[in-house]
Amino acid sequence: MKPILIFLTGLVLAMGTISEGLCHGVEGTVETVEGYCITAMYDDGELMSYAAVEIKAPQAEIVFQTGRTDRNGRFMIFPDKPGTWQAAVSDGMGHRLALDFEVHAQGEDRPKSQSVTPVSTGATSRPMKTIAGLSIIFGLCGLFYGWKARRAVNAAGPPTGTES
Repeated sequence: MKPILIFLTGLVLAMGTISEGLCHGVEGTVETVEGYCITAMYDDGELMSYAAVEIKAPQAEIVFQTGRTDRNGRFMIFPDKPGTWQAAVSDGMGHRLALDFEVHAQGEDRPKSQSVTPVSTGATSRPMKTIAGLSIIFGLCGLFYGWKARRAVNAAGPPTGTES
């Protein structure tokens, strides 16, 4: 009984030593660096919180980085080469913001902030979009009820003409 207990104790100690030897730890740092902060908001000023972000590098087919904006609609990127980069922010409800921004080479003077115009904005104002949407809804309702009324008239048949 005693040799089995010694063997099991040695086996447990060996497994504990081996498992720690094969594992690796993690470390992290927090530092101040200069990057590019993308801020996304709706046209009424509301922030696009937790919206999906996709970043593409210049002349690249695959996505460089993906993620989500924070609760303040911001997303940080640290590009690795100069050129025109593309950012797409989508809230999953049909709103999509596409931005192109210029990344300058290291050592080159770059502006503190870039005024970037969205790529996907239309020339139609919000009131005009509202009117167009309501027109489509009322037009479809009119077509539906007109079709329904016509079916009702056709189902009743032609007038008999025996009225006195």
